[in-house]
Amino acid sequence: MLIIYIIVALSGAVVGAAIALFFYTQKLNNAKSSARDILDKAKREADDLVKEASLEAKEEAMSIKNEAEKEAKEKTKEVTQFEKKLLKREYYLEQKSEVAEKKEEQLRNRAKQLQKEQDKLEEQKDEINEIKQRQLNKLEQIAHMTRNEAKNKLIADMTKTAKKEAAAEVRKIKDKAINEAKRDAKKIIVSAIQRSAADHTAETTVSVINLPNDNMKGRIIGREGRNIRHFEKLTGVEVIVDDTPEAVVLSGFDPIRREVARIALEKLIEDGRIHPARIEEMYKKAKEEVDDSIIEAAEDAIDEVSISPLPRELMKTLGRLKYRTSYGQNVLNHSIEVAWLGGLMASELGLNGNIAKRAGLLHDIGKAIDRNITGTHASIGSDIAKRFNEDHVIINSIASHHEEVDPDNPISVLIQAADQISGSRRGARGDTLENYIKRLEKLEGIAESFDGVAKSYAIQAGREVRVMVENDKVNDNEASMIADDIAKKIEKEATFPGQIKVMVLREHRSISYAKS
Repeated sequence: MLIIYIIVALSGAVVGAAIALFFYTQKLNNAKSSARDILDKAKREADDLVKEASLEAKEEAMSIKNEAEKEAKEKTKEVTQFEKKLLKREYYLEQKSEVAEKKEEQLRNRAKQLQKEQDKLEEQKDEINEIKQRQLNKLEQIAHMTRNEAKNKLIADMTKTAKKEAAAEVRKIKDKAINEAKRDAKKIIVSAIQRSAADHTAETTVSVINLPNDNMKGRIIGREGRNIRHFEKLTGVEVIVDDTPEAVVLSGFDPIRREVARIALEKLIEDGRIHPARIEEMYKKAKEEVDDSIIEAAEDAIDEVSISPLPRELMKTLGRLKYRTSYGQNVLNHSIEVAWLGGLMASELGLNGNIAKRAGLLHDIGKAIDRNITGTHASIGSDIAKRFNEDHVIINSIASHHEEVDPDNPISVLIQAADQISGSRRGARGDTLENYIKRLEKLEGIAESFDGVAKSYAIQAGREVRVMVENDKVNDNEASMIADDIAKKIEKEATFPGQIKVMVLREHRSISYAKS
């Protein structure tokens, strides 16, 4: 390429010189010497350029040749190395293929061997099953029971063992919980009982009205019985006129109706004028007096326990408890006592004493109307509390105080305890001697119906049953199970207020003699 450029340059110089000669013909003579010099110089430069271009071209060609040879050597070397790798890999693959074929052959042989062993094991398994079946048949003949019977017996034995172990664990947990809670519980309960007191009155389903004389009986009956019939129809209470001198009896299960009838009849006897119109007039006055006394009783109860006022309709329901009794215990007085006990225990534990007192006062509110509505007094009472938007703690305390639902807060548990304390303490609830003895005998009979029980004693007015078990037939764990079973049977078969404690005692005596 450089030679071409040089030739082109020379051609250009010649052409330029010719043109210069053409244009400068007039001055040719004057510039001949200069032209020759220039021409000579140009020729020398052209020769130099040609030589330089030739040398450069040779050097470049030599460099390209050297690079090509070097690259060819490198490619040849790479190809040689690659061929070596291929040969080496091929060698390794051939070896691996041989090893794989050997392993495959070994696996086929091993599989055949395993199949033979499996067949042999199946034969042995069949023989073992046959031997096992013969042995089971022999065992059934020896034990005189079938396989299912033996299985059931084994399950029963295991169940019994599990129950014993569970009873032992339950006993440990109970003992631990009792030991941890007994000290504080005693302190709180004793303090609450000592600081609380309430009067209790026992009533029946009849009220006796004293008369100034027996002639008043005829006036009460009226001509052809019209007065007594009208009185009974109006009040809903039966009037019993018998041979009892100077007295008549009012009989009715509803204490409110009976109280209205008592007041009305006493007013009629005091007035002396007894006829249907006068009966209606006195009945209205008596009903108003009873309504006023109900509100007054509710207000007195609220003042006594020092809680915030209740809605008037709720106060009317609460006041009705003044004329309601349970096991001979006045329910309103009982509610006041429960309020005090619950409030005192709550305060001792750092809980809200006002909420506890309110829950205690309302816990038996359902008994005011339970004879007119289907359901337990606890569920009825909780519905009443919901209707008047009472606090959830109070609603739950009412619903759970007889364990019909689970308590979900500490105050509900305290109300349960306060209700049992008030209902089961000595003198709280009346009972005839005959019923009292029958109840105690029934408790002892339930306890003695269990195997291993030697003797039982009902003590503390039937609030505790102590059971003596035979030492050689009942161990400590079984004694705990017997206590639970007796308690459950008492709950199912006996009627009792509050709670009954079942204590099972097992005594072990070790005797030794010293001989001289």
